[in-house]
Amino acid sequence: MEWFVERHDGTGFMVRGKKIAEHEGKQKIEIFDTSLGKMLVIDGKIQLTEADEFFYHEMLVHVPMMMHSSPKKVLIIGGGDGGTAREVLKHDPEMVKIVEIDRAVVELCRKHLRIDDNAFDDERVEIIYRDGMEFVRECDERYDVIIVDGSDPDAASMPLVSKEFYSKCAELCDIFVTQSQSPLFQKEYFNAVLRNSTSFSFRRIYLSFVPSYPSGMWSFLLASGETLKMDMAIIKKRYEERGIKTRYYTPSMHLSSFALPGWLEEVVRKYGIGGI
Repeated sequence: MEWFVERHDGTGFMVRGKKIAEHEGKQKIEIFDTSLGKMLVIDGKIQLTEADEFFYHEMLVHVPMMMHSSPKKVLIIGGGDGGTAREVLKHDPEMVKIVEIDRAVVELCRKHLRIDDNAFDDERVEIIYRDGMEFVRECDERYDVIIVDGSDPDAASMPLVSKEFYSKCAELCDIFVTQSQSPLFQKEYFNAVLRNSTSFSFRRIYLSFVPSYPSGMWSFLLASGETLKMDMAIIKKRYEERGIKTRYYTPSMHLSSFALPGWLEEVVRKYGIGGI
């Protein structure tokens, strides 16, 4: 057994466990068996633990999917662990494309994690191994929902917060969502998301609690070219009609996640983003 420590600006998160897989290529990928279950680490940053991955994946996916009346075509940028695709399939889409830059992430997660719950083997799911920015730049296919499940800020992920990326995604989908890191500990990345996403006329930040991520507070940007209505009755009806089964997300949680603490409201308002 050993201690894995994720360090960030004078803080750290410690997990005790045993390394069971490692690969060095485009990224350094490690998988540990820990007290929090299996844990995926990329370039020294925790991507998920089995204990709380659904806190993240359910909120990333079901908030935008519930806002769409009939999400049949879904594009996932990133998501090589399979958790996002697993949740998307609960809405019974016709097709799901996963654009993942690193084949090794998918291969190791299929072998050692299997949190995808066989989503990778679903005939509706297509995996494309390519850079996400390059894919959307050349894409001419339209999607109901685009979900960006990117990794921690690095050279590979930063293009996914560029003005060009958001502008192109705004042309390609009805509803867009991206994880936007910790607004407390990763302010530069978070502010870049807010600053560069103005191609969408409608933008809202919402929150989830993910204990194994920096600060525990995790943020997401929901965006669209049209105003999205936060109607509890509609969300609850869709949740029930689609037969969605979740452990963290609920229709009530959906609405409450858009209520931001005062200090964060001040930050997002500077970028023209309103509240609920």
